[in-house]
Amino acid sequence: MSRKRPQAVPESAWFKSSYSSGEGGECVQVAALAAQVHIRDSKVSEGPQLSVGTKAWATFVRLAAA
Repeated sequence: MSRKRPQAVPESAWFKSSYSSGEGGECVQVAALAAQVHIRDSKVSEGPQLSVGTKAWATFVRLAAA
């Protein structure tokens, strides 16, 4: 996890899970860039972001899918 201010992520890089509904439920958006994956709240896109390395993200996804 990075404590530095996240790099500027182009708006076009963000995507929301296909499992998300359009009803305003809890959801996150993800932007996968070369060295880091950025995560943010879909309802507060200008709010804080979490940045993790690509290996950490791959491990999280693998464990979440298990």
